Amino acid sequence: MDKCGIREMIKDLARLDYKNMFANDFFLTWEKSDDEIAATFAVADILRGLREQNISTKVFDSGLGISIFRDNSTRTRFSFSSACNLLGLEVQDLDEGKSQIAHGETVRETANMVSFMADVIGIRDDMFIGKGNAYMHEVSESVQQGHAEGVLEQRPTLVNLQCDIDHPTQTMADTLHLINHFGGVENLRGRKIAMTWAYSPSYGKPLSVPQGVIGLMTRFGMEVHLAHPEGYEVMPEVLEVAERNAVESGGSFVQSNSMEDAFADADIVYPKSWAPFAAMQERTDLYGQGDWDGIDALEKKLLEQNKSHMDWECTEKLMQTTYNGSGLYMHCLPADISGVSCEHGEVEASVFDRYRVPQYKQASYKPYIIAAMIFLSKMKSPADTLYRLLEEEKPRMR
Repeated sequence: MDKCGIREMIKDLARLDYKNMFANDFFLTWEKSDDEIAATFAVADILRGLREQNISTKVFDSGLGISIFRDNSTRTRFSFSSACNLLGLEVQDLDEGKSQIAHGETVRETANMVSFMADVIGIRDDMFIGKGNAYMHEVSESVQQGHAEGVLEQRPTLVNLQCDIDHPTQTMADTLHLINHFGGVENLRGRKIAMTWAYSPSYGKPLSVPQGVIGLMTRFGMEVHLAHPEGYEVMPEVLEVAERNAVESGGSFVQSNSMEDAFADADIVYPKSWAPFAAMQERTDLYGQGDWDGIDALEKKLLEQNKSHMDWECTEKLMQTTYNGSGLYMHCLPADISGVSCEHGEVEASVFDRYRVPQYKQASYKPYIIAAMIFLSKMKSPADTLYRLLEEEKPRMR
C-alpha cells in the first residue's frame, strides 16, 4: 500500500463511528458495532501500510503491555508482543507461578500492582467454561476501580487474547485475511465458509475458535456452515448470536453433522478440532472439585470418543468438492497434520503444505489486529493521530 492509499484509508476511517472504543476493552466481537469492527480492520491495515512504508508507528514514548497467559501460546504471545512494540510499549509477562498469587493475593490486588505504568493488559484464559471471560472482566473492573480511586494514573485497556467464549484477535485476523484475499469486505457476501470439527488425537481443545468464527463471520452476509459429529456441540448462546447475525446481514447460518455437506461448494474451509461443550463443562466442574481421578477418566473417554470420528479429516478428496476444487484452507495453527505431527489428524499433509503460505499470511494479520485494538482504545482521535504519523514520516529504520 502506498502513501496515497494509506491517506484514503484514513479518510474512510474518519467517517466511521468508533468513539465508544476509546478507553474501553475488547472482550467479544459481537459486543462491538459494525463500525467498530470496520474501524479495527481499517486501523490494522493502515498500521501495516505505515510499517511497509518504513514509517514509525510508535505513539507511546514509554509504558507497559502486561501479558497473562494461562494456556500455552506461540502465535498470540508473539503477536501481542509485536503489537505492543509496534506502538512503542514494552511487554512484561506475568508469570503467576512466580507471583504472590500462590500466597493468596487477590485478583484486584494483582491487577493493580502490575498496572502502575501499564497501558494494556492482554489475557489468554480459555480452558475452563464460565471462568476465562469472567476473570478478564474481574481484572478490567479492578483496574477501573484503581484508576477511579487514584491508585493508577491511567486505566489499562484489556484485550481478550482468547477466553472460553471467543478468540477475537484470531477471528478478526482471519476475517481481515479473507477481506484482503477476496479484494474487499463486500466480496465476502454470499461466500460459503465451512467451520467444521476435525479429528485430533488430543483432548480438551477450546471451543473459542469455532465459536469466534461463527460469531463474527455471520456478520458479513456469508453462508456460514457449522459441522461436527453428534455430541460436539458448541455453546448455545453463541449459536443464537450466529443465527441473529445471519438474519441481520442477509447471509445464512447452517448446522449439520456432515463434513461432506459443509465442504460442498465452499469458498473457504476451516477444519479444526474442539472438545464438546458438555464435556468442557464437566471438566471445569471436576477441576473445581479437585477430582483428579474424574479428570483422568473424562480424558480417556473423550479420546476414545474422538477415535470414533477419525474420518473427519480434511483430505485432498474433500478439497476437490469445494468451489471449483479450489476452496481456501484455513487454520488457527498449530494443526494436527496426518503423518507429520501425528499419525492421524485434522488435515492431510499434502493439503496443509499446499496452503502453508496462505496460512502464514493469515497468521500475520494478528499483530496488527491487536495493535489496532490497543490504538483505538488509547487514542482520542485515531484518524488525526494516523494522519500525523503519515505526515511526519519518521523512519522506523534508518
